[in-house]
Amino acid sequence: MREHRYRITLEHLESASEGQPQHAPLQFETGNHDDIFSIVAKSRSKGHFDDDTSAALALGLKLFSEVMLKQRKHPLFADIELPLRAFIGKLKSLEPIVPAMPAAQD
Repeated sequence: MREHRYRITLEHLESASEGQPQHAPLQFETGNHDDIFSIVAKSRSKGHFDDDTSAALALGLKLFSEVMLKQRKHPLFADIELPLRAFIGKLKSLEPIVPAMPAAQD
């Protein structure tokens, strides 16, 4: 199966509280049958969440669902396959939020 290839880098910017360790960056390579950049752009354009939240949702969902797809026979994913498909379908069907038009001024 042909796929897009990605290098994912996670950098620890700040700890939740003082004294917690600062982690070194985590980097790995993975593949996905979809163009994740296009999916992130589409998610952001719908306006349901801020850009960072939209990107995190799209990226996390695509990474998780691709592992599930490639490991579909693994019993770990048996209970979540149908609910995840329903969730993805609902997410894809969300209409973009149209910002309110400013009131006309006389």
